[in-house]
Amino acid sequence: MIVYAECDFLIPTAHSLKEKRAVLQRTLSRTKQKFNVSISEIDHQDVWQRTTIGIVCVASGKDAAKRELTHAINHLESFPEWECIDIRQEHL
Repeated sequence: MIVYAECDFLIPTAHSLKEKRAVLQRTLSRTKQKFNVSISEIDHQDVWQRTTIGIVCVASGKDAAKRELTHAINHLESFPEWECIDIRQEHL
């Protein structure tokens, strides 16, 4: 089962692309290390204070994949550097 999510985040403290990328690199690498997901910035690459993150989890069952994806999203939301605006999920 494949579960996919897109998460929009606002990074209010970023005042340049360099500051935004520092936040992204730190949060995305920690999430990859901790959870069994693939994760990447998929939109708003040239905007300082906004980003869209794509997260994919593949598992043998729908429940296991959704659980892992939910844990990864909760982990991302726990970072104080940014604020989650919207989350969209679907499964294949």
